[in-house]
Amino acid sequence: MKTVLKNICVALSLVCSVSFGNNLLAQVASAKHHVLIDVAHGQKFWNDPAAMTGMDPNFIERVKYMTAEITKTATSVNADVGYVKNKIKPADLAKCDLLFIHLPSLKYDADEAKAINQYVQKGGNLFLVMDVDYWSTLEQTNVNAIVNSSGITFGTDSPDTLTGGYTKPSPITNEKLKVTYHGGRIVSGGTPFCYNNDSNPFGIYATSGKGKVVVMGDGMVSLYMTSWQGVNDYQCSEFMHDVFAWLLK
Repeated sequence: MKTVLKNICVALSLVCSVSFGNNLLAQVASAKHHVLIDVAHGQKFWNDPAAMTGMDPNFIERVKYMTAEITKTATSVNADVGYVKNKIKPADLAKCDLLFIHLPSLKYDADEAKAINQYVQKGGNLFLVMDVDYWSTLEQTNVNAIVNSSGITFGTDSPDTLTGGYTKPSPITNEKLKVTYHGGRIVSGGTPFCYNNDSNPFGIYATSGKGKVVVMGDGMVSLYMTSWQGVNDYQCSEFMHDVFAWLLK
């Protein structure tokens, strides 16, 4: 009888151990990621809709649309969205799984560039988007001080004139996606995965230290611009989901 009871206790113990372990694994797997959008460096499009009182109503509505879309994207990869509204500091990045920088027009100082570089090297993730000089120049923003450490360089405006782009199958997008493009900035280094219809790359990815980086030379797909010049089926949401999923994996 004692042997039977002992065996039952051992069995229950194993069941409880496995169950408890699975619960721990489930809790770890479901831990929410945190995405921070930089709005402190003269971003041309992104903003916090709650802080736009007095601005052009049409611009506010556009930002509300983009914010709703990026929130959907974040939710699809178990993440939430917040904002960096002042100089970027290590303490901000310590709470962040993905830093999103889109078309800044003001310079990142040496301390900010260092903080972002160290963040990526230690396992943080960066999604950085620039566009042509019409919106902001490299001298204004100093973004190369951020991406050079990952082997990536922004160059001059691209001479390509065709509209539209696409992705090639990669660790980020496992199928070809149709993405928005119209004019852009040359970007080199890393591994290309996103091309304009002249077949020249404008989106690349790289690993850097323990972190991952995606860099774009055109901002349209990351503004969720699904329609452009009579084409209405650009796959912006699918693209953004795949990029966020890869960065946060």
